[in-house]
Formats: sequence, structure tokens, C-alpha cells
Amino acid sequence: MSNHALPHYKADARRRAALAKIHIGTKMLGMDDDTYRAMLMTLGGVKSSKDLTSEGINSVIRHLEKSGAVFKQSQKHGRKPNTLPSQSDRVPKLKKIEALLAEAGRPWGYAEAMAQHMYKKEKLEFCSHDELAGIIAGLVKNAKREGRRTS
Repeated sequence: MSNHALPHYKADARRRAALAKIHIGTKMLGMDDDTYRAMLMTLGGVKSSKDLTSEGINSVIRHLEKSGAVFKQSQKHGRKPNTLPSQSDRVPKLKKIEALLAEAGRPWGYAEAMAQHMYKKEKLEFCSHDELAGIIAGLVKNAKREGRRTS
């Protein structure tokens, strides 16, 4: 497996999520089965969404969005930052940030806002090891101020 390829279980989960997005979009638009199948054939050259390639999935999702389907990502907890195998030294820092956020009941967006404010980094993925340590220090300081656990 190459360094940039996802493990199959993550790729499978993303594929299932994308296929679910297609089905949600068709329901939003009130698309009947014949229209849905015609769209799949036109955009992906297949009769069933399970046979779509990743390019076909993206094409269908773009078409649904252009047709008026609005997909919202759940903002309840945000998204855990990606780490590449070459960034494995950052994993313990991200786990510590995750634990501090969970203890405080805050979403990942809170730590990303800290990265933006402190280091002008749009996402935690772009922060260096030292910058992540600074974010941890800020979260620990906040936890102590509010009387929460820090370890």
C-alpha cells in the first residue's frame, strides 16, 4: 500500500457515506426511480449506484448539488484532523487535544479556531509539532481555570 492510499476500511466507509449522500440527494429532489436510473446511466454509465467508480460518485453528487440538493455536514463534533504516516509524531499530540476537547465538551472546531488565532493556521493538520504543543498548553490552561481534569 502506498503512503497516500487510505486503508480499505476507511475507503469503504467513505464510499458508503458518498453513496448515502447520493440517495439522500435524490430523496431531497423527489427523484423517481426511472429518473434516478437514467441519471446514473448518463453520468456514470451504470444502472446501480453500487457500480459507480469514485469519479462517477463525484459526478453524480455534483449533478445533484447543481440540481438543488443541499448537503450539510454534521457540525456536532467536527472532524478529527488527518495525519499522514510521515506525521506519526503528531498523533500523541492530537490525541491529547482530542481528550482535552472531550473533557471540555468542545468540538474540533474550537481547537481549529485556536490554531487560527494563535498561529494563523486554517486547520490543525497544518500545525507543526511545537504549535500543537502550544494549543495543548492553551487547552490545559483553560481546563485549570474552569476546574476540569487535565491529564
